[in-house]
Amino acid sequence: MLVTRVLCRGAHGWRLGQRRHIQHCSALVYREHSHNINTVRMEQLPLPPVGDHSVKVRMLAAPVNPADINMIQGSYPILCPIPAVGGNEGVGEVLEVGSDVTSLRPGDWVVPIDAGFGTWRTAAVCEEDELISIPKDISVLGAATIFVNPCTAYRMLHDFQTLSPGNTVIQNASNSAVGQAVIQIAAALGLKTINIIRDRENCDQLMQELQSLGADYVVTEEEVMSSGLHQLFEEVPKPKLGLNCVGGLSGGLVLSNLE
Repeated sequence: MLVTRVLCRGAHGWRLGQRRHIQHCSALVYREHSHNINTVRMEQLPLPPVGDHSVKVRMLAAPVNPADINMIQGSYPILCPIPAVGGNEGVGEVLEVGSDVTSLRPGDWVVPIDAGFGTWRTAAVCEEDELISIPKDISVLGAATIFVNPCTAYRMLHDFQTLSPGNTVIQNASNSAVGQAVIQIAAALGLKTINIIRDRENCDQLMQELQSLGADYVVTEEEVMSSGLHQLFEEVPKPKLGLNCVGGLSGGLVLSNLE
């Protein structure tokens, strides 16, 4: 995730009954594929009436992911018919449900299931089966980013190697959204993580932040190149799985330290 912004500022003070009567929404719309940011413009869009199987949702927050930008540029494998509302991921609150809706009720928090939902809007009306409910004890920003990067991290930890508690995973770009999810999921699974980051001014602070998420070891690319990880491997076994999202020299550091 690059940026997350809470939508509908001040709307938390509304009564649920008042929110049901929303008939328009503000949305970030693009009408052509382009690398020009000015392609995306704020527009007022009418909301269709709530049908028997549909749901009205007030969006609470939505992130900006690289995939969102790629869709606007027209370079993503999945493209929406244009004009389209930007945003694939986000969290909303159910305001109103149709007479035949059974899985959702007003007040529920929901996230869209499929890409191309168009989460960069203040409200939406969609079919019941386009949404899934989530617990409300998650933070709004956590809920808004729960469906893409954490799921990616989970699949990477399960799809390429059979891992058991005590095994080690090494990754680069460890401070990315996926990297942070890898750290947390790996810790929950009893896996050890070696996390490579680039050297920077706030390196010590970043190391502490990743360790607070459950990172076992955080090292810079420069440390790996100069000293290697031999001393570290006296404490933990060499990694059975390496996760590389950078390539080049950094990817080589991951590869060269696998068992």
